[in-house]
Amino acid sequence: MAAVSTTDPRLRALAHPVRLRMLSLMWSAPLSAAALARELGISHALASQHLRRLDAAGLVELADVRPNRGGRERRYRSVRGPLLTDQREGQALLAEALARNLLDRVAERAPDTAGLTIDAELWVAPEQWAAARSRLHAIMTELHEAAQPPHAPGTVRVGATVLAFEMTDPPPPVED
Repeated sequence: MAAVSTTDPRLRALAHPVRLRMLSLMWSAPLSAAALARELGISHALASQHLRRLDAAGLVELADVRPNRGGRERRYRSVRGPLLTDQREGQALLAEALARNLLDRVAERAPDTAGLTIDAELWVAPEQWAAARSRLHAIMTELHEAAQPPHAPGTVRVGATVLAFEMTDPPPPVED
């Protein structure tokens, strides 16, 4: 098995829960390292370090540079397109980062609000799987296209994580 870092450099950048959150935040509007630090409750230095990693992997792009208190503020946005890799090698790293974010988001769930929790390990016809996968993709695309900048008036903060994949057949049961 090849090393993950040589297989998919984007995966190494994505395999950290803070960087996944940064990409989500920069999807709807460009943000600076300082703004990301405030939003995520981390230091400016740490936000800058994570942002450099995302930039080196080609997952963000410089949106603009503007004056700010005698200096220059560089604001980045997420590169549009399929951000998360579907490559099999290294998927455990990405799943671990997604799981960490999911745990953090559940802790911040608004009380007494509607949500949706579904888990499944099913056997379905290939054409049903393809159709369901297409619908899931369309739903997540719709949410991303509707995204507004953080704290925009009239918006609610939503957490959505989808990891759906075809599984291998388990080995046949051993007869006693």
